[in-house]
Parts: sequence; structure tokens; C-alpha cells
Amino acid sequence: MNKFKSFLLGCLCIAPALTLQAKGNTEFAHCYQNVPFPMPEIKRPNIPNYQINIVDMGAKNDGRTLNTDVFAKAMRTLKEKGGGRIIVPAGIWLTGPIEFENNTELHLEVGALLFFTDDRSQYPLVDSYYEGLSSKRCKSPLTAFNKHDIAITGQGSIDGNGQAWRPVKKMKLTEKQWQNLLKSGGTTNEEGKIWYISKEVLNISEDPMYFQNARISGSDEAWELLHDYLRPVMVSFVGCKNILLEDASFENSPAWNIHPNMCENLIINNVQVRNPWYAQNGDGLDIESCKNVLVVNSSFDVGDDAICIKSGRDKEGRERGIPTENVVIYGNTVYHGHGGFVIGSEMSGGAKNILVRNCVFTGTDVGLRFKSTRGRGGVVENIWCDKVFMTSIEGEAVIFDLFYSVAADDPIPQASAETPDFHKIYISNVNCQNAKKAIKMNGLPELPLNDIFFKDCYFHAKLGAEINQVKSVTLENTTIENEKGPRITQRNTIKIIEK
Repeated sequence: MNKFKSFLLGCLCIAPALTLQAKGNTEFAHCYQNVPFPMPEIKRPNIPNYQINIVDMGAKNDGRTLNTDVFAKAMRTLKEKGGGRIIVPAGIWLTGPIEFENNTELHLEVGALLFFTDDRSQYPLVDSYYEGLSSKRCKSPLTAFNKHDIAITGQGSIDGNGQAWRPVKKMKLTEKQWQNLLKSGGTTNEEGKIWYISKEVLNISEDPMYFQNARISGSDEAWELLHDYLRPVMVSFVGCKNILLEDASFENSPAWNIHPNMCENLIINNVQVRNPWYAQNGDGLDIESCKNVLVVNSSFDVGDDAICIKSGRDKEGRERGIPTENVVIYGNTVYHGHGGFVIGSEMSGGAKNILVRNCVFTGTDVGLRFKSTRGRGGVVENIWCDKVFMTSIEGEAVIFDLFYSVAADDPIPQASAETPDFHKIYISNVNCQNAKKAIKMNGLPELPLNDIFFKDCYFHAKLGAEINQVKSVTLENTTIENEKGPRITQRNTIKIIEK
């Protein structure tokens, strides 16, 4: 029987009939149980037994000595030895960017704080990616490009010193925090509502011609003018295979926190990801065009989307054509974020075969967030969200918004390769206590949302469900308890099936 029919006839979540994948005695066996798509077992990276203690290389943990050259020397030594582990003991280790070699592990012992310098000149411009497009960016604090078998482990912490880069909106701070920020230096925009690290960054932020000139001319001089504006993500792994992030804390990034891009075989286990809630573009984890991913037993408390699926933006993303696929997100907690679990909006390469299970979202702006817009294209399908538990959601428990950053009164185009296509999305055993709105679905008239299934869900919210531009949505054994207004409002919707 087709697995989608089985889903509808049986139970969306975890019925024996849906046991498509059950792994053997692996440490993550519980994550592979009853995954509704073929999910390969992901192995840990191969790290040789050879190891280096950073102290023996001459590094100092006084929080004042810059250890960039020592970490580079340690990585070169591991490369010569065929790989191994760098041990970082307790202390404050000030450093600039660290770039990984093949078969290398950075291990942070208890009490170790890897603290990246606020000297922005230490982060040269490099060819990189941001928000789904190739671009120059400042080099990330933790970088790997086309490497294999790399790891960051241990119970220490990594601090990206993000306050040396990020703009801050006044509305997100208390008056005392705002006044302290003003005393630290920098400048504000004319309205006095946004703080910037410098007048130069303010000017670039308010005048898009700077960025356009750099892209058009491609000159080093034009790009260098933008240096301090081009904030790096903290962890940038591009084109890598066999990656492990385990036990460590990743916090205070200049922009996105962890960004694997076009990577394969990734395990993220028991990490803590934090950015200040006011952090501009302070995403937690952005998984872009990656294949075979486990995100397990981790926590997120961030300033933007928490766990986010991406796959490139617009024409460049479609031409790349690498979807994010085969992803299991299991047993994670999100304390703050614009969305607990998010797909989009840069998803032009598509997303498929993704399972979110046994996760808790508390205090997020939105729970499950699916977003895109005209011009993106891309197909999002075969997405399962099961046993997601939410409390105190400021906006919608579940939202599909394909008008993201598009005016509702724009002319309706013909559906094309530029039209995002979201279908075959299965949401089961969701329990949401206290949201502003239970469900919002806002599809595109030229290609409405289709085959969206809710089963065994409970929503308590001030407002009920708003369903617009949907071809087919099924609500099976789904309770919506709203405090005011209609339970369901529908417009331009062909079929709502309630069971």
C-alpha cells in the first residue's frame, strides 16, 4: 500500500503499518524507529586517535592572548598526521577564525570557553553564502569547506562575540539596556530606533546601492567597503561530509549560529544553541541543501528561527537543485525563536523526507512555520511533524504563509518554475496550549496549498483556524478550542475534510 494512503487510513504517527524504517542497535536507534521514509543510518565521523593539547602548542587561556596562529598550527599538525583531535582545556581561549582540516575534531573540555575576538579585521572577506545566495562574507569563526570527517565536541562553550557586529532595535531592549548600548559607542539611525556598530554600517544598511555596486562590479574595493556589514554566521560548513556537533554550547553569533550548506551525513546531538532574543538574523540552526541529517536532544533559545530548513534562493537555488532531504529532528526543545521548526523562505531547491518528532516549543513566536513567496519556486513535500508540544505561542501554532514578503494585492501570475509548491505535509499529535491563533494557511492562488493533513491534534488559542487558498486540507480528530471568533474561517478553499 502506498505510504500516503496508509497514512490516511491508519494513523499518521507511529502505527505498526507505517514502520518503514527500524534500525538495529545503534546509539540513535530510537530516532530511526518508524520513520516514514527510507532513512540511512548516519555514522560518526572517522577521527584518528592522535591528539594535541592546545596548551602544548603554546596557547594561553587568559582571555587576552590571541591564539589564532596556535589553532592554525594545531590544524596543520593534524593534517600532517592524517587527522586527530585538538583538546581545549578549561579557560578563556581568545582567537580569530578556526578552519578545519579532514578527519579533525575540536574538543572543548568542561570549563573551556572558545571566545572569538571582537576585532573585525581578523575576519577577512571570503567567497561564501548567505540567505540562499552566493556572496562575499566575513570569514566565519568556525569554517570548513569541502572537508570530510569533522567534529566539534565536549561540554565547553563557543561564544561568537556577536555584539561586535549586530544592529539592535530599540523596541527589543529595556530602556536601561538601550542607554547602556548607546554608551558603548556606535550610532543610531535618524529615528533613533536602530543602533549600529558604526556610521559606515548604518549607511550601508540604509542604502542598497552599496551592495548592488559590489555585486555588479565585483571589485575588491567595493566589497571591502562592506566588510563590517557582512556579518558572518558562526559555524559555516560548506560541501562537507560526515559531521558531528555534540554536547557543546554555541552562542552569541554575529548572524546565524550554525549553518551547514550542501553537506551530507550530519549529526547534531545534545548541543545548546543560544543567541540573545533581540539578535538580528540570530537563527539557531539553518540546514541548507543537506542530505542525511539527525538533530537530536538539543535546545535552542535564539533571536530568529530556531531549527530551519533551507535550500537556496530563487534562480540560484533552483539551478543548484539540491534539496534538503532525509532529516530527522527528534527530542529537541525550543525556548524562544521566531519559529520552532521552520521551512523557508529560501527553499528554491526543495525539501522532502523530513520528520520532526517529540519536540517541545515554549514561548516561540510561531510553532510550525512554513514560508515562501513568489519567485522562489521549489517543491516542499513529504514532511511529517508528530508529537510536537507547544505552550505560550505568541502567534500561530501552525502557519503556512506563501505570501511571505509579497503584497496581497499583487497581480496573479501563471504558475511556473518560480512558484513554490507545498504539498503532502502531515501534522499529527500536536498539542498546543495558549496560542494567539491555532492555524493560519495562506497559499498562492496560482498554486494553492494541497494535501495538508492534521490528525489527532489539539489547539487552544484565542483565535481559531484561518484557511485561504488551499486545495485540500484534512482535519481528522482535531480539536480547535478558540476563545473568540469562528472556529474555522475559510476563503478560496476547495476542500476541507473533517473527520
